[in-house]
Amino acid sequence: MSKALVAYFSASGVTAKLAENLAKEIGADLFAIDPKEPYIKADLDWKDKTSRSTVEMNDRSCRPAIASAVADMGVYDVVFVGFPVWWYREPSIIDTFMEAYDFSGKTVVPFATSGGSGIGDSGKNMQALAPKAKVEQGKKLPANASGKELADWAAKWL
Repeated sequence: MSKALVAYFSASGVTAKLAENLAKEIGADLFAIDPKEPYIKADLDWKDKTSRSTVEMNDRSCRPAIASAVADMGVYDVVFVGFPVWWYREPSIIDTFMEAYDFSGKTVVPFATSGGSGIGDSGKNMQALAPKAKVEQGKKLPANASGKELADWAAKWL
């Protein structure tokens, strides 16, 4: 059986809950991709062209700092990476995470939460940032997915 990590970024708590449930169901370690500078409500106002999230997402080179690090990424074979869909893709902080570690030989499985839009090109974007990993296409999962649904979905990589 592969050793797995569930790493996630969550702005509202929805992705956090899903990630916690996934980690529990598959017996994986859990790591929160917390921004060094926490987002406040105004930062997340996607309708405001000057909000922090909008500015970050409009600059593909933006790499928000992460508050902490995975103690030993080398011990994991499979890394599930969860996030809310922002602007039809992964948030910029996920790009920071992907560039921060050597994913050589690892399988990376994106999963997302969203009120409407799909996961888009997130898997392809993440593959470009970790070219020596096998990054799967990933999937948008329902926030209320059951433990069985999560375990069944994740089983093919474990």
